[in-house]
Amino acid sequence: SFMQLYEIIENIKKLPKNDLEILLERLENFEQELWNKEFEGDVRLGKLDKLAEQAIRDFRAGKCREI
Repeated sequence: SFMQLYEIIENIKKLPKNDLEILLERLENFEQELWNKEFEGDVRLGKLDKLAEQAIRDFRAGKCREI
């Protein structure tokens, strides 16, 4: 709920710098895990197939350059 979120934010503001750094690192890792799970789900569902097919067509047509 909003109140829980507000309390969490207020408590975060009170954290010592070292603890805040640890929290931010863990949140970043958590966000990455969520993104990976969503990406893997999209791959399994075939949501990226059209993009991959277009990229392959563009590559074969010479529309790509090395970066």
